[in-house]
Amino acid sequence: MVYEYARSGDRTARRQQLPEEVASYARELIISGQVRPGEYLRVDPIGEALGVSNTPVREGLFTLQSEGLIRLVPRRGFVVESFTQQDLRDLFWGQAQFAGELAARAAKRITREQIARLEANLEQYGKAFADKDEERLSRLGHLFHREVNLAADSHRLTLLLGSIVKQLPNRFYTAIEGHVEATLNAHPQILDALRNRRPRKARTDMMDHLLEGGDHLIAMLEERGLWASR
Repeated sequence: MVYEYARSGDRTARRQQLPEEVASYARELIISGQVRPGEYLRVDPIGEALGVSNTPVREGLFTLQSEGLIRLVPRRGFVVESFTQQDLRDLFWGQAQFAGELAARAAKRITREQIARLEANLEQYGKAFADKDEERLSRLGHLFHREVNLAADSHRLTLLLGSIVKQLPNRFYTAIEGHVEATLNAHPQILDALRNRRPRKARTDMMDHLLEGGDHLIAMLEERGLWASR
């Protein structure tokens, strides 16, 4: 990868983003089951895969260590820690709590323009599903939730939600069996609750949607045998 910037501020921002990209990449290797507990995450292969130097790779891996996903073994490297189905359920539960409250607040404050953008998002999601375009499906799903969070107009709560979401995978949801189909049903229900100014319904629908996503992920990992030895 080659990055060119006109200003030093851009270079600084890019240096700050690199460890975050590494953390996201390595986190998804772990949560998806591609790298399993007891296995090592090697600095050089990750750097080569992302086209970055070893320094941001190590910084990104230290982020995962602070999350309890890996630990540094002296003179050996970073080893993946074990995690359970309940660990994942706890993360999705936390996400559902914050996102549900944001959806309830959005139901009270959402504007016609925001509703129109969500309607357009659903239309595009349906087309992406018909086209089997996984990249667009993932992007549109993220944008739907972002629009709801913005409509809530609760900056601090959104930041708290973000601290949980960053610990969850976001690039392979379309590969989880049943998740896209569930989203096709859940997002219109959430939008209907927002459109009709029903905070309790918006909260419940959002929470159910996210918790179901967690169940789908756990079922996929169980099928892959991630916890077979337990």
